[in-house]
Amino acid sequence: MEPKKTELSILIPVYNTVCTSFVRQLQQQAERAAIDYEIIVADDASTQQPCVEENRQLQQLPNCQYIIKEVNTGAAATRNFLARQSRYQWLLFLDCDMQLPDDQFISRYLAAVDTPVINGGISIGGDPQRLRTTLRYRYEKTEEPNHTAQCRQQRPYQSFRSTNFLIRRDVMLSCPFDERFLRSGYEDVHFGKLLGREHIEIAHIDNPLLMTDYEPNDAYLTKVERSLQTLHTFRNELQGYSPLLTFVDGIHIGAVKAVIRLWHKLFGKLERRCLCRLTTNQLLFKLYKLGYFLTLNKD
Repeated sequence: MEPKKTELSILIPVYNTVCTSFVRQLQQQAERAAIDYEIIVADDASTQQPCVEENRQLQQLPNCQYIIKEVNTGAAATRNFLARQSRYQWLLFLDCDMQLPDDQFISRYLAAVDTPVINGGISIGGDPQRLRTTLRYRYEKTEEPNHTAQCRQQRPYQSFRSTNFLIRRDVMLSCPFDERFLRSGYEDVHFGKLLGREHIEIAHIDNPLLMTDYEPNDAYLTKVERSLQTLHTFRNELQGYSPLLTFVDGIHIGAVKAVIRLWHKLFGKLERRCLCRLTTNQLLFKLYKLGYFLTLNKD
């Protein structure tokens, strides 16, 4: 693959995660590509010191920086911070808890079309038998067919995700993430809306990172609940960019919403226990999320 880009800043937000192996692989791919590059890892005030100490090893790698922030400001602000710290024309943002699919990941981005933003996507890995009771795996695997590059390109702004994307530095600095999003969840959906509002072109390509790390079911449900709280807070700004909001807005009979709220108040805890321990049924998962959101949303 003939590279179209000759310089790259690889930017990785990290929080309570060891990413040394991931960074070493990226560094090796960038070296083989013979480009000007840097890798900057920004630690968003991790609370687990063993992770911090392990990640300090990154300082020994060529062209790598490991920056520890004193205050936790969230993923949106950390990505903006990384952009300001960078020095090259193209910025590659990657989540730290993913894996590279092969040794051509960087090369595919370098050879990609020169649109201002390029979204590479994710692929769902892991042993299906071993993960059959893992809620996050079952959800991601069910949704995977809807996130191919072809599907994402049909709704480019609504399909933007920040796990794995390339962006021109000038674009990122002129259209940063909204730092009101203090916790992970929907900050990338809002960013996709901002890109659409500014008519900044996005190309969705098939260059996924591999997801193989899935949290326990109770931790995942807690993360989902936090995201739903964020969605509720920014619901007016995210209209048209969330399938759940679209579904809720389609329920025009107030009594139906009231029944779903009552159901969740009566059975939500039981549903949660089932999702944590007994079942990964996706219909039950959708019902739980709908009920949880509607208990937040009294409109």
